[in-house]
Amino acid sequence: MNSPVGIDNVTTLELLHIGGPTIRFGYGDLVWLTDPTFDEPGDYVGGGGITLAKLTGPAVAAADLGRVDVVLLSHDQHPDNLDRSGREFLAGVETVLSTPDAAGRVEGVRGLANWESIRLGAVTVTAVPALHGPDGCEPLTGVVTGFVLQADGLPTVYVSGDNASVDYVQRIADRVGRLDLAILNVGAANADRFGDSDMTLNGRTAVRASHALGDALVVPVHAEGWAHFSEHLDYLTHRFTLADRAHLLRIPTPGVPLTVDFTTVTTP
Repeated sequence: MNSPVGIDNVTTLELLHIGGPTIRFGYGDLVWLTDPTFDEPGDYVGGGGITLAKLTGPAVAAADLGRVDVVLLSHDQHPDNLDRSGREFLAGVETVLSTPDAAGRVEGVRGLANWESIRLGAVTVTAVPALHGPDGCEPLTGVVTGFVLQADGLPTVYVSGDNASVDYVQRIADRVGRLDLAILNVGAANADRFGDSDMTLNGRTAVRASHALGDALVVPVHAEGWAHFSEHLDYLTHRFTLADRAHLLRIPTPGVPLTVDFTTVTTP
């Protein structure tokens, strides 16, 4: 039965940050996981032969994670977004969504082109553009993707993936409309491929992305655990505070469930 017009409805989403870009959350009777990374600390060679140093292991082991119905994989080329244990984990998940390129390299992955949508139960998932570095970076970093999740009666969720472009975030907001929650990969990832140009959002560009997203709550991830993350969450918080947007931040603690409440008013 529909609630009467003008009655507040409270929706709660629970998120569990595993570490790096990996976050588990429930949405629309399904359990979702972003960019699975479960390897222990060590040196890992990624795309282009660059070695990335992992400093901390996952807060929750893959074996202890419980049910996962869908993996949202921004890309498969780099070990800080899909590592050895993460690849093994994919084999036990019914639906894995990523780029068409990833679908050609990883068995069981369904590739979605930009703005292509798929219906999973009550949820519509749309692949949205992402850029893993400055303009023209794709020959070195490869094609990556983000996702938007929508369902009747639920907040709209944007999962950025490894995106450094504020312009892309603005395009997504303009096309999708209201976004309620943004899981943003931040950390100013920099493996010295593009000089001072970062491969993910940094503190300044994350604030600009937040402005583009209106009053969406922001859950920042991908800012700790690897040596190439050049900015940590204290700096991000500082930048959001200076911009009078700290009230929108919901910073997760790895291994500790984070509850995010949304209040909406029913309309005709």
